[in-house]
Amino acid sequence: QVQLVESGGGLVQAGGSLRLSCAASRIGFRINVMGWYRQAPGKQRELVADITSGGITNYADFVKGRFTISRENAKNTVYLQMNSLKPEDTAVYYCNAKYLGGVTAWGQGTQVTVSS
Repeated sequence: QVQLVESGGGLVQAGGSLRLSCAASRIGFRINVMGWYRQAPGKQRELVADITSGGITNYADFVKGRFTISRENAKNTVYLQMNSLKPEDTAVYYCNAKYLGGVTAWGQGTQVTVSS
């Protein structure tokens, strides 16, 4: 069974930083893309950033220059370094992994709250 375990959420003041981590379980397929999504109350889940196994990154416009996604393929782990946080970044952040072979998995979500 595929499992993604997230950590690193919490409460921070505006302008502060947090680092999220997500470790994915190993199955018979390699992971192609790992990413982070977020969902604020009353809003749809949206992509924050993702990264391919080759290191190609993709960011939503609203985090460019502030967030950095990275990945350790050997550990099936993805990170999201979040700097210059704003109150509007408050949301539940979800890890996502797309395995070769068609399996897609989601983490349980970690709350990020940015106070003004």
